[in-house]
Order: sequence, then structure tokens, then C-alpha cells
Amino acid sequence: MFHNKKLCDLGVFARFSTSVRSRAVLSMQRDIRLSAVNSHLQALANQVAASAGDLMKIRQLIDTYSHVDPSTNECHASSVPVTAGDVPCEWLTHGDSDRSSRLMYVHGGSWMSGSLTGYRAHAARISAATGCCVLNIDYRLAPENPFPAGLNDCDTALDWMVQNGPDGVSPARSVFIAGDSAGGNLILALLVKRRDEGKPLPDVAIALSPATDLTWGSQSIVSRAHVDAVLRPERLQAIVDVYLQNKATIQHPYVSPLLAELVGLPPLLLQVGEAEILLDDAVRFDEKASQAGVSVRLETWPDMPHVFQMFAPYLPEANEALEGIANFVKKHGTEGGLSKPSN
Repeated sequence: MFHNKKLCDLGVFARFSTSVRSRAVLSMQRDIRLSAVNSHLQALANQVAASAGDLMKIRQLIDTYSHVDPSTNECHASSVPVTAGDVPCEWLTHGDSDRSSRLMYVHGGSWMSGSLTGYRAHAARISAATGCCVLNIDYRLAPENPFPAGLNDCDTALDWMVQNGPDGVSPARSVFIAGDSAGGNLILALLVKRRDEGKPLPDVAIALSPATDLTWGSQSIVSRAHVDAVLRPERLQAIVDVYLQNKATIQHPYVSPLLAELVGLPPLLLQVGEAEILLDDAVRFDEKASQAGVSVRLETWPDMPHVFQMFAPYLPEANEALEGIANFVKKHGTEGGLSKPSN
């Protein structure tokens, strides 16, 4: 066979050059999209600040959190409204969803905003990625319903989901919970509460950019403020005041789960962006849970903003993060629904 080393070397070089150019184009596209996400979030934060405390307006704005591109608001799932106990919810499923594998999703929104509508597309993507049926829950919000109303709703919905699926009454084989930001706070607090009460725990919990310490003692509250596109440190205390309304202290373990004893919790996945003030809330929770013997996986994502997962499929890192969630669920999912807390 005719063989010309020079031509072969040129061919290898051409393929290498094409590969380099392709990576450069993808990197440029990613940077453009990340810049668009940050600009969108900065504009949203400015609109919230300019709302003069108009709660209805703030709630409407937060429902547009992910609306940087039409693709992020597309819901490719079946949505069926249900009531879990007395908590309004909806099932989000796909044709191949495992009816006995269920995930309860608790939305963020500073404990005073967020809705089924605003989170439907995001929860649907989690269903598609994990193969689970996702119960998107509409827990009670402050200021109308301060702590612990929302936390109690999460508890009620979880108990209901274990015994009820999209097709009616049937026990779950695998049970997961997930939430972002304030919702991440609620699911971690829920684990602590249920463990304290001796109630069964889910197989896995997944917290995205969770607020774990409402004393706001994390260094990143200050050190990452200059890169956070949407969260503003000066608003944090007012948010807590609206949420608690003197019903509990900020040191209460169901308010600041970082301050709780963490022994006996199920496997945890924590995902957080490095360009957000809640970075150290996740890092510190990982450290404390690990010391308590909990199986924890912490993922910190360079350059990513608060709850960046909501920007799938537009943002490449969001797609990768959803894949990581799916892998974690598949790795740790076990049979038997809820498990008794270990001591």
C-alpha cells in the first residue's frame, strides 16, 4: 500500500487543527450564553429591587428566573395536578418514567416566591434526566404563611408521595427529594426534622445552591458578592425576617440546617456555582456532613451563577449538572421507598 509520511502528518495536523477550532468555537458559544444568563439575572435583580416590596410583582418576576431563552421554558413532560394531603402539587412524567421511582422537588424563591408554573420546565428536565416521576410541590409561602408552614407542607407531601404515584395509590420503590436555594434549605431541614422524629428518610437528597446558614456567616456572602449576578447580601436579613416573623430563631436547626447535628442523613448531592454568595453554605455543609459520616458529593462549578441548572438546555454546564444528578440518583437509588434513619 502506498504510504507517504508527510501526507499522513499533514492529515493528523489538519484533524488536530479542526478539533482545536471546534473547541474554541464551543468555548466562545458558551461564554456568550453565560454572559446572556448573567445579564438576564442582573436585570431581574434590578427589577426586584425597583419593585418597592410589591410582593405580587416580585413573585411574577421570580417566575421568569430561567427565561433567558425560549428553550429554558419549554416543558416536554406530562403535567397532572394533584393534592398531596392538603398540598397542591403536580406530577411531571415522561412516557418511560418509572412509576415507582419518585422525586419530590421543592422550588426556591426566598421562601416567599416560586410556583409550579415557574419551575415546571426545570422539574420536567429533572424527570427526563433521572427517569423518575417528579412531584413538583406548591408549598405555602411567607409572609402569608411564615415558618414552619412551608417545611410542614414538604413533610406532608413526602409522606403522601411514598404511598401515591401518578397512577394512583401505590407504594414507591425509590424515593428522592431535591430543591434549590430556599428549597434546598427546606429539603435539608426536612431531613433533620424527620430524623429527629424517627420518621423514614428518602434514599437520596439533592440540594442546588442551598441556603444552609441563615445567620449568613459564610465568608462567600461577602467575598463572592462582586461576582453574584442576582443575590444581594444587603437583602438577606429582610428575607429572613419575612420568612420567620419571630416564629423561630435563625439558629434553629430547621431554619439553619448547617447548625444541626447531621448524623444519620442519607446520601447527599450538593451542587453550587462558584460565582454566587451561597458557595460556602454548600462547602461548609459538605464538610460538616462528611465529618458526621454522611455520604456527600459536593460539586462546585466555576463561573456558574445561582441555580444555574435552571438554564438547561441553553447553558452547557446546566446540561452536565443534570446528568450528574441523574447519575447520583441511579447510583444511590435503593429498593424499599423510605428508610429508617440510622443512629
